[in-house]
Amino acid sequence: FRSARSNFTRFAGSGGSDRRSLGRAVSQYVSRSSGGAGSAARRMGSSRSTASGLVSFLGDARANGVREALRSLNLEGLAGRPVEEVFAGLADYICPDGGSIDEGIARDAFIETIADLAEAGITDIDGLTSDQIQTVFELYASHTIEARICNDIGTRVVTMPSDARTVERIEAQLSEFIQRGVSDAVNASGIDIGALSQDQVSGFVDDVYEAAFAMLEALGESEAEA
Repeated sequence: FRSARSNFTRFAGSGGSDRRSLGRAVSQYVSRSSGGAGSAARRMGSSRSTASGLVSFLGDARANGVREALRSLNLEGLAGRPVEEVFAGLADYICPDGGSIDEGIARDAFIETIADLAEAGITDIDGLTSDQIQTVFELYASHTIEARICNDIGTRVVTMPSDARTVERIEAQLSEFIQRGVSDAVNASGIDIGALSQDQVSGFVDDVYEAAFAMLEALGESEAEA
């Protein structure tokens, strides 16, 4: 991760203005550090499993109603509760606390996704649309990839500015960059996520993670050459 870390340190040192270094950091993370998009996606084990569980639940809720979807998980007591409470209950079912870094990334990303729901306009789980299901999935996948990259590059090794606002700007740019790659990958699939069958979900999630890393590599190279 040396090359990716060095370029991300340059990006951080610039206060977020050196987009070329950000591009190089992300591109090199995928191509060199991870050994390509396929290898990078395979390292997202717990995150992919949780994403599959999340998509399966949301699809079931859309097709059969939230109460029935919760009943199938023995979580019927959450029916009628606010969307954040429903997702919090789901967390213990589809991404329970574990001791590994991989499991920690999956759960932390799920909690961050819950915090994003209101801002994304997702307040009524009983009336989820296809676009909202896609938004939830994109938020979760983006959070997991960002956490994986930051963990691998080493947040304690990369030198960050002392100014809190500058750090927030740097983090926001990295988040936006990753979300763009994930969104492009999902849209390129042309698939209605909410209409996937249970048997199709896992393959879809695996494909999107690999496509997202490939997209991030390409976007990073483009940014580096701009």
